[in-house]
Amino acid sequence: MASEEIVNETASSAPPGPAKAETPWRGPDRRKRKTPRLSRWSFRAGRRRDPRRGEEREGSFVDIYGSRLLIALMWIALANIADCFFTLVHLQSGGAEVNPVADLLLRAGLTKFVLLKSGLVTFALLVLCLHKNLRVARIGLWAAAGAYAVLIVYHLVLFCV
Repeated sequence: MASEEIVNETASSAPPGPAKAETPWRGPDRRKRKTPRLSRWSFRAGRRRDPRRGEEREGSFVDIYGSRLLIALMWIALANIADCFFTLVHLQSGGAEVNPVADLLLRAGLTKFVLLKSGLVTFALLVLCLHKNLRVARIGLWAAAGAYAVLIVYHLVLFCV
């Protein structure tokens, strides 16, 4: 009789409703911690495009990046290449570099100038891309895109003068 009571107590302590199907264990739950800046999902088969909740947007990291961000990054990268080209053309025409950092890079040689300038801008774009959900990074990204637009217009105006 005592064993029947134990069986009845065990059966009554189970939650009502259909029995849950056993699911295989798949490792630790990723949702218990924030998505890191870089993970294996950043380079293949990422799944997180946006934060789960709206209040988590600021400062969160994602695995997949949107097309608007890609277009802005491509614009800045292409404008940087155009800036290098226009700078070299103007210097060959007798112009002078007014940017002291670019002037320092030019003193290292033309190839080193292009490689170092492109490398620095690429690194900055990578940082801005990874931190796209930080307000300061969004401001920096769009400020850089606007600044390069103004710079390209300035170079084109120099051709007319």
